[in-house]
Amino acid sequence: MTEFDSARPAHSVSVYPAEQLRVVGGANLGDALGFADELLLDDIYRLSPAAAPQRLGLAPSSRLPFTIIPGTGIGTPGADLHLDCCLTFMSGDGRTTEGLVLVETDARGDAARVMFLPLGLLAAGQDLALVGINREVALQKFARVACVSFTRGTLITMASGAQQPVERLRIGDRVLTRDDGAREVRWIGHHTVRAVGAFAPILIRAGTLNNARDLLVSPDHRLFIYQRRDHLGAGRAELLVRARHLVNGNSVVRVSGGFVDYYQMLLDAHQIIYAEGIAAESLLVDTRTRAALPGEVDSALAHLLPLHRRSDHGALEVQEALLHRPDAAEVLRRSSTS
Repeated sequence: MTEFDSARPAHSVSVYPAEQLRVVGGANLGDALGFADELLLDDIYRLSPAAAPQRLGLAPSSRLPFTIIPGTGIGTPGADLHLDCCLTFMSGDGRTTEGLVLVETDARGDAARVMFLPLGLLAAGQDLALVGINREVALQKFARVACVSFTRGTLITMASGAQQPVERLRIGDRVLTRDDGAREVRWIGHHTVRAVGAFAPILIRAGTLNNARDLLVSPDHRLFIYQRRDHLGAGRAELLVRARHLVNGNSVVRVSGGFVDYYQMLLDAHQIIYAEGIAAESLLVDTRTRAALPGEVDSALAHLLPLHRRSDHGALEVQEALLHRPDAAEVLRRSSTS
């Protein structure tokens, strides 16, 4: 077990206990989902109709494995969490769904719990054939979930004050940052995924947080709020708020269905930049997200990791419990203007 450092940024994902995904046809009939060495291709799995996703809270360490944090909905706080493999399932209509097998270990290093993190839509009662087991890409897949991303068409404020769609940014372009003025873009990442599950983006409608237009970002993208008055009760003026914690079914909604183009913007340090006129974070490179960088980029920019570690704004993040109210977005908007 690892002692949790509360100063490190936390992350949470929705997972299923392995017991809720069982083999209903094939060599391992009746068995719950296990780790890679126990799995057989072509086995048919089915998610229990009674299955319910649970929130797994974790924190990155200086090296793998990750650490389960206090307040998690599943798992043992302080226990190590390993990324075992990436699985690909195929439904009867030919659609594929990927997911990650996560393994919690005890103090002796033995497997204590297996969990499944779906990376797409996983429907209860549907038969799914296991068609792929990949031990090499689990960390990269997980990193993409953790990366904060803007969507195609999002207007970014440049150093000149001009507004530029994120997909038109190039390495060397200078964007405006809140704390350090103009800073160069060091890398732009892009990937397209199904807008389901952990990848379904969050829409913040125009005006909700004083944004000029609709803002569509990845679920864990953190927005920066400066409170003139602390209506939220956070005890400080500067806040970072995850987009998914503001979902209220009206002014802030999760947009599922189809595909979404995600763009990641890397600067020399973790910065607060401006998207659709409001402050939001750039990509933070840490243990979770580093694997999302292409190999050649990771090698070339490895020296940035200490800068990102020192410039992380994690201490400003508002815990989800404080935002568990339907008017959270409106409270933050008022806090920033009055």
